[in-house]
Amino acid sequence: MVEATENPAPFPTISIEKELRKSYLDYAMSVIIGRALPDVRDGLKPVHRRVLFAMRELNNYYNRPFLKSARIVGDVIGKYHPHGDSAVYDTLVRMAQNFSMRYPLVNGQGNFGSVDGDPPAAMRYTEARMTRIDQELISDLDKETVDFIANYDNSLSEPLVFPARIPNLLINGAAGIAVGMATNIPPHNLREVIDGLIAMIEDPNITVSGLMEVITGPDFPTGAFICGRAGIREAYETGRGSLLLRSKSHVEKQKNGRESIIIDEIPYQQNKATLIERIAMLVKEKKIDSISEVRDESDRQGMRIVLELKKDENAEVVLNQLYKMTPLQRSYGIILLSIVNNRPEILNLRQILEHFILHRKTVVYRRTAYDLRKAEEKAHILEGLKIAITNLDEVVELIKASANPQEARDGLMARFGLSALQAQAILEMRLHRLTGLEREKIIEEYDALIKEISWLRSVLADETLVLKIIREEFEAIREQYGDDRRTEIIETPDEILPEDMIAREEMVVTVTHAGYIKRNPVDLYRAQRRGGKGIRGAGTTAEDFVSWMHVASTHDTLLFFTNKGRVFWRKVYELPQAGRLARGKAVVNLLDLGPEEKLAAILPVQSFEVPEGSECYVLMVTKKGVVKKTVLSEFSRPIRRGKIALTIREDDEILAAALTYGNNEILLLSREGMAVRFHESDIRPMGRSASGVRGINLPGADASADFAAEPEEAPPVTVNEVVGVTVLSGDPQSSILVVTENGFGKRTMVDAYRLIRRGGKGVIAIKASARNGAVVGMLQVVDDDQVMMITNRGKIIRTPMCDLRVIGRSTQGVRLFKLEENEQVVALDRLAEAVNGEDEDEADCEDPTVVNREAAPGAKDDDQGEAPGEG
Repeated sequence: MVEATENPAPFPTISIEKELRKSYLDYAMSVIIGRALPDVRDGLKPVHRRVLFAMRELNNYYNRPFLKSARIVGDVIGKYHPHGDSAVYDTLVRMAQNFSMRYPLVNGQGNFGSVDGDPPAAMRYTEARMTRIDQELISDLDKETVDFIANYDNSLSEPLVFPARIPNLLINGAAGIAVGMATNIPPHNLREVIDGLIAMIEDPNITVSGLMEVITGPDFPTGAFICGRAGIREAYETGRGSLLLRSKSHVEKQKNGRESIIIDEIPYQQNKATLIERIAMLVKEKKIDSISEVRDESDRQGMRIVLELKKDENAEVVLNQLYKMTPLQRSYGIILLSIVNNRPEILNLRQILEHFILHRKTVVYRRTAYDLRKAEEKAHILEGLKIAITNLDEVVELIKASANPQEARDGLMARFGLSALQAQAILEMRLHRLTGLEREKIIEEYDALIKEISWLRSVLADETLVLKIIREEFEAIREQYGDDRRTEIIETPDEILPEDMIAREEMVVTVTHAGYIKRNPVDLYRAQRRGGKGIRGAGTTAEDFVSWMHVASTHDTLLFFTNKGRVFWRKVYELPQAGRLARGKAVVNLLDLGPEEKLAAILPVQSFEVPEGSECYVLMVTKKGVVKKTVLSEFSRPIRRGKIALTIREDDEILAAALTYGNNEILLLSREGMAVRFHESDIRPMGRSASGVRGINLPGADASADFAAEPEEAPPVTVNEVVGVTVLSGDPQSSILVVTENGFGKRTMVDAYRLIRRGGKGVIAIKASARNGAVVGMLQVVDDDQVMMITNRGKIIRTPMCDLRVIGRSTQGVRLFKLEENEQVVALDRLAEAVNGEDEDEADCEDPTVVNREAAPGAKDDDQGEAPGEG
């Protein structure tokens, strides 16, 4: 009998409060990290990841036979997830439901439930396998791209996260309730999310607003409508928000003259059977008395809930009642909560994409390092085989003379300086590899490996190449799995967008040489006769002057082209509206310009959407005569930092930009008065980063023969460059207005400029004499047009074109603007439409056939033909 110890060791005293706190925190973290919340990198909870990993280990791929669900569930709970089989099977079922997952991860065969809330069949009856898109989640898993951890009993290992080429967290969403927190991430369209990732790679500083240009909102598998964008923006910017979902329906006329409401799509996660039951209950209780019958006609072709209305009932009124009293309209709360570095965090849209791109960079780096190591090991072996082939006879004799393999291996190592691996590979090489063809294959394989090793090393050394690889993978995924949106975003009557508060009206946008921009209504500038002195349209300093002017609607988008070849986006109503005498706001406060960058051209665009079968291009012209056209849709996605519009030489600058439609003619005008007219087809469409082709040949010296004949008439020497660009409209009544810096100009019919190929020297448009000065610009006008001209002192005159008759091409022109001393015309533009309300002392337009001007000595009214040397 064992005697009891007299003084047993006492148990340690533990505070029950501390023990409960510690135990509860351990439990909470286990639920948060290990069960309820998805990882930001692959968008999966541990149970989802374990199910897919177990299916991979079973070779249960999309192109292999189905396996019983019970077999899969058994492997999951036996190897990786020691929990109840019902929880694992429920996970498997949800991943197979196309009404729960936007892009299902399991291909199910059998009864996996329905949108009516019907439960799935037992796991012993159903079968499953992976879907094709799963391969993008587990791709490169065997290349040491992610860390593995031991399973619950340390007998196997499982991945901590999947390499995940697809942004699964956003495209499939997630929902889960942890301890003290919950997540509810809606599904999105894969094509839009990939476009957002590519936009972030192009511009790492892109804002949430910029991302929302491509990721317009959630895209639910059940379709329906999202009402309003305010909740989407709030969720994307803060990580929390609320959406209003509304069913999609239409009204059909019955043979008896009555109407029926057909519900085609219902809000996400709404039970159809419960919804129909709720509608039937409201009808029975007389809360909705306009419906005579409710029936479900849904089939495998799609959803169809029919609500037959009583005679003379208004379908719109009934729908409003249903939206108010049934789940046909319901709210959906968004909480973008996920696990980041083993901690739960609420992220905005930009942060989610940032974490995913960072994960992809890590995967690509680790995959490249693995491939490099394997390639170097293989190249090392091939180097030995190459030496053996080169010294084949000697190697064979050495092996034959050796007493055993060890002696042969040592002899090869000593004789040829081989490693043990190389020597062993030579000994294990089969005899058929000694044939001439096999020897050539070894050499070719070795050379290819050397190139591959060089490429892999360059990838590891250059982050730009890594991002290029990631982008190419994204584009391939978008091409293979991308589809159209199912959920349509509509505006709600109570939602007011900025555009709704801005009246549509024509605005004059002016930019000064020093970079100040503003907008003012067109009617601020009253119409005047030709030859008037004008009114002040912009306040300027002695060092500044107005250099650009455009007329556009407040709802138009302005494309800002800089002299460095970049383009920026702004709505007209976003520009500052200042007084007539104010300078405006500095462009650098609106656009992210570089230190040596300044505004060069502005292009108003009403819409970036082009009807099917049509073409629309952005034509860009530089001062050195380079022209390029790019499809308009290339400029439809704004980036805060701007995009490259044209790769430009250091000594060149962008002059102008215009819209063309594939069949236009282009007219270019140089400062020395030479014009080239050519067809748009001479310019092939190019990408945004292309450099363009020559549009006009600009001689280094004066190109006009008249200047050589009359040297006293020549203007001061200036740098010859392109000053005017016009996309000809094809209107036979139109003419070309050319204006010089001394306030002279003229109108000439378009046909006077003969059509040639691009790149020529052109014909005389106006004589750039000492009287006229250098050419400022040109416009294509008709009699109904009114033109605004601006001087370097900020004065503006608005002149009807019916006051100016059409004259010859090679004439010197007439006075358009009375200038003061040291004052010059610097810019001109045409009003979008005529504006009434002219001054009472202004007479109506005179007969355009009457010439009323101050004629200079020697000025001619009629076309005198082409001057010598034109061509």
